[in-house]
Amino acid sequence: MPDISKENQINEEIRDKEVRVIGSDGEQLGIMSIDKAMNLAIESKLDLVNIAPMAKPPVCKILDYGKYRYELQKKEKEAKKKQKITQVKEIRLSTFIEEHDLTVKANNATKFLKEGDKVKVSLRFKGRERDYISKGQAVMAKFAEIISEMGVVEKKPEFEGRSLIMILAPKIDK
Repeated sequence: MPDISKENQINEEIRDKEVRVIGSDGEQLGIMSIDKAMNLAIESKLDLVNIAPMAKPPVCKILDYGKYRYELQKKEKEAKKKQKITQVKEIRLSTFIEEHDLTVKANNATKFLKEGDKVKVSLRFKGRERDYISKGQAVMAKFAEIISEMGVVEKKPEFEGRSLIMILAPKIDK
């Protein structure tokens, strides 16, 4: 978690001569010297927080800094909750896979796609299987056809070393 206290200057840390001040209720109090702004903050028993240090002149707000920091952390935590981390699950096929085995693997891939994960389908050629590249590509095409209801081919089958790799992504319903 980033250290929020480093982001905002508060009270005596503010070194600018003049600042634009916003009151605790959100009203514009105008441009004034830092001393006058500090006095206003002390009178209302709150902190003077530099919320826009890059502005000309810098914008400071009179508020309860502890409460402000707590609200920022709460917003950050809420934003983190709403993020969905997509994982890539892998399914391995073989060149001479039987029909039933292919449907079982397709069912597993369907389950992964329903959960919102991507699926990496790899087909490794061992030994003389390298002579049957067209058979491997046919297996990949059939697998993609079986999965077509739940997912779309994000990356078409292509070779990486001795393996044929294809990536499937979940279908987005509109």
